[in-house]
Amino acid sequence: MRMNASLMGPSDLIAIRQYLDRAGVEHWIDGGWAVDALIGGSQTRPHQDLDLVIPMSSVDAAIKALRTVGFEIDEDQRPVAFTMTDGDGRKVDFHPVVWDQNGEGMQSQLDGGNWRYPAHGFAGFGRVAGQPVRCLTADVQILCHAGYDLDEADLHDLELLRSIQER
Repeated sequence: MRMNASLMGPSDLIAIRQYLDRAGVEHWIDGGWAVDALIGGSQTRPHQDLDLVIPMSSVDAAIKALRTVGFEIDEDQRPVAFTMTDGDGRKVDFHPVVWDQNGEGMQSQLDGGNWRYPAHGFAGFGRVAGQPVRCLTADVQILCHAGYDLDEADLHDLELLRSIQER
């Protein structure tokens, strides 16, 4: 059993990415880990989960890949989102998208609408544990922080994202 079962560490992130890569699941890191990746890979705060944007067409492959290593669906709001957790409390939060004719990622919303990820937002690259990772760009992650009450972690992430934009 891991000492801090509710936290997602860099080695967990790398392992999960490897499982998804082996299954051919294209993915982009979002949320707190993407912020840390964009600033150079240093972990700036504890992370409760790993947020990933994936193509809707890869949802079944992602589920199958993580089930083989002990993850099970925890919250299922498909097609909007779903989470998977394992026995150690590691949690992956998936955000499935469908690509439109302009290369933008459309994520269904619970109200029946769509969240639009601008195409350029999928061009982000960063590092975690010394490894290159694809992630959403800083400007798109700032957009993703709109429309809900921000907690301390969100405010921390926004400060770092704005500092990236100022560079």
